[in-house]
Amino acid sequence: MSVRLLTAALALGLGVVGRAVAAPPDDRILPVDQYTSEKARTLARKYAPALRDLNAGIYHCLPWLEVPKESIGFFRPKHLVPSKDDRYLSLRIYVDQETSPQFASLKMDGRAAAMFSRYVGPMLRRMTQRAELVTDSLVDGFTVIVDWLKPTSQPGTQPVRETIAVFADRPTVAAYIAGGVKLRDLGARASVFGFDGETPLGRLSIQAWEDDFVKTFQIANYRLEPGVTCR
Repeated sequence: MSVRLLTAALALGLGVVGRAVAAPPDDRILPVDQYTSEKARTLARKYAPALRDLNAGIYHCLPWLEVPKESIGFFRPKHLVPSKDDRYLSLRIYVDQETSPQFASLKMDGRAAAMFSRYVGPMLRRMTQRAELVTDSLVDGFTVIVDWLKPTSQPGTQPVRETIAVFADRPTVAAYIAGGVKLRDLGARASVFGFDGETPLGRLSIQAWEDDFVKTFQIANYRLEPGVTCR
């Protein structure tokens, strides 16, 4: 399916539902005492303000996204060599959206490419607002996990989520943030794994494109808390 058709499906199919604004929950960030290595604890302490800013920024500025409990932190990717303590700054989001027939008609790899194109780049930019994160040798890479409701989930049945888990090493993300790597190249260089509910689908081949939805979308009648600014 062409990028133009996929983009149209997104534009028509990913209407979003807003939620009430309040203080961002602190439990979205993994506590320091929950880490299993000194390297991870060092990173968590050093970048605690950056993690709080990441959590608050998504909560206030992207209210259709939900960050689950303990979904921001420096986690070790399970697919990498177990003997190495590789630590990736990780973020998991759930996209609260209404699904159109156009989006539902896409195969899983098409929906994965659409979600990658829409959310992975903007999340990486938010995750690296503290520039030191892309130069710190203790940070081995970045992970963005995106969940959404499977379009074929039927009313009255247990809902099933689809997921992509995107892993990119720090040099790749640094090059992307600096503009040396385009999103389509990031999709090719990152490791992207798909899940249908709890069922792993293996590594996915992602053909990504630039999508400015996160920059341009606004929820009608949504107002920021006093003193909060979004960029």
